[in-house]
Amino acid sequence: MAEGSSYSEKYMRASQRQLIWWRFRKHRIAMVALVFLVPAYLAVFFTEIIAPYGLETRNTQHIFMPPQPIHLFHEGRFIGPFTYKTTGTLDLDTLQRRYTEDRSQPQPIRFLCSGDRYEFWGLVEGDFHLVCPPEGGTLFPLGTDRLGHDMLSRLIHGARISLTVGLVGVTISFVLGLLFGGLAGYFGGRIDWWVQRTTETLRSIPELPLWLALSAALPVTWSPIVVYFGITIILALLDWPALARAVRSKLLSLREEDFTAAAVMMGAKPSRIIARHLLPNFMSHLIASASLSIPSMILAETALSFLGLGLRPPITSWGVLLSEAQNIEAVALYPWLLFPMVPVMLTVLAFSFLGDGLRDAVDPYSH
Repeated sequence: MAEGSSYSEKYMRASQRQLIWWRFRKHRIAMVALVFLVPAYLAVFFTEIIAPYGLETRNTQHIFMPPQPIHLFHEGRFIGPFTYKTTGTLDLDTLQRRYTEDRSQPQPIRFLCSGDRYEFWGLVEGDFHLVCPPEGGTLFPLGTDRLGHDMLSRLIHGARISLTVGLVGVTISFVLGLLFGGLAGYFGGRIDWWVQRTTETLRSIPELPLWLALSAALPVTWSPIVVYFGITIILALLDWPALARAVRSKLLSLREEDFTAAAVMMGAKPSRIIARHLLPNFMSHLIASASLSIPSMILAETALSFLGLGLRPPITSWGVLLSEAQNIEAVALYPWLLFPMVPVMLTVLAFSFLGDGLRDAVDPYSH
């Protein structure tokens, strides 16, 4: 009885953040998604160190090489992770490259080593890598592309762009949605009418044709970083109306509450009332909604880049990598070029599960 009373007292004294966290921890799939996403985004900061090869490193002797097996035992003896030397030949009948392993000599994979040189975030030069190919050997666990680039390294480098597009785009969309939704919900009247008509107009336009048109309008002479921000802003400008409508509907109900009337009578400015009293009352719901918007932006960037209307080389993203697998030849002969689909699917599913967990956690009536 005392134990139950202690638990109830702890529950009653807990803050809103603690209650949300306790409810969120009970959602096991959401916790798994969180465990997947946190390391993925942390890895974005150390892409150059994690990738075995540099972004532009080519091995012309191993073009379209299938995934290279990593072995632990050689002739029954454990010697740790290693690969065998691989040589390739061109089949003149099928014009397909075939690779064979020389199993006489294992080549140990190096860890915490010096490898390809890079500029860390374009600022500091270095050559330290967590994993490096064997001395005089190769390490292509996911194969290579038509230019001899390591697919694993390209996937790791592409994650920096594909994962941050969603965060940057949602941040811009979040600000616009809070601004216009807050103005419409608090002031109402003519401001509400104009915001409502604007959001309805944007939501009535088919998104895919509009994405294609706006992305195609970006000049090809723009630098890669400008194109990146251009695509991000386009995605954000098309995503904010849904959030603005949610903010508006919530503020319409909250502005009639007693605490809002008390703040008005005390002389608080509308900006302070919205920012300090109204928005915090449903910020948790907004965060849950934002987590569900990120995967849609990742998919949008992937689709545009796949069609050649989004990000373009030398920028590397998962969509750019998938653009090399557009024909049936790639699917039939080089299926490992489709590997970028895997992180896209896993990331979208993880954000969907995370959003479901957050939505259940912030809903006080769901438990």
